[in-house]
Amino acid sequence: MSAAAALGKLTELLLNGRVEVVDLSAPLGPDTPLLKLPPELAVDTPKIEIHTISEYDDNGPFWAWNWLKIGEHSGTHFDAPHHWITGKDYADGYTDSIPVQNFVAPVNVIDCSAESAKNPDFLLTAEGVRAWEAKYGAISEGEWVLMRTDWDRRNGSESDFLNMDENGPHSPGPTVDCIEYILERGAIGWGTQCIGTDAGSAGGMEPPFPAHNLLHKANKYGLASLCSLDKLPPKGAILIAAPLKIAKGTGSPVRALALVPRT
Repeated sequence: MSAAAALGKLTELLLNGRVEVVDLSAPLGPDTPLLKLPPELAVDTPKIEIHTISEYDDNGPFWAWNWLKIGEHSGTHFDAPHHWITGKDYADGYTDSIPVQNFVAPVNVIDCSAESAKNPDFLLTAEGVRAWEAKYGAISEGEWVLMRTDWDRRNGSESDFLNMDENGPHSPGPTVDCIEYILERGAIGWGTQCIGTDAGSAGGMEPPFPAHNLLHKANKYGLASLCSLDKLPPKGAILIAAPLKIAKGTGSPVRALALVPRT
């Protein structure tokens, strides 16, 4: 089948509903949970603000529009390599310089929801990924790997979503060897349903924050605060995650979408 015929077939499947477009993004607004870091490490991202410029009034009688105050890494968002010190030297590591074909790729979804429900500090290991591959097939070069935890069901409450106590945040994520393994497999990026791509306990790992440290060192990408991964199959879907083309951007909120085949 030619490329033109394949695109025509995809159009047909989208129109007749045999390929569904699934929204993987959370609403973005003043109540969006944002990452909290220890004060000695960084300044927190300010709360999102939405300000009205006009709404069919004296400031604009026929139109409505707003201006926004928002951090790059707010809500469902894309992490570019330049976000982390290990990726700082990549010329194509900014949101405006990443090759655009990298924003569309096949996706593998590893279901860790049962384990995460029992243990909020659950960690996915390389062994766990290999066991998943034995059941569903190998992760191939250029594909996304997403960790399904159903953590997005906590997104309506910042305290539940961050899940912090006197010992720090408690949320599931990857181990060091998990990230090392998916990079060996050639994954283009890693994504989670939590506030960031790393586990709540990742600051104590070696290296610390391995998803950030190792992914961006390899010029790969991250996705955080994803939603509705329960609507995706383990394999067979296509992920579309395009950040805003911010000049020298380290990341961006995204409207992440998946193309999912339906019988």
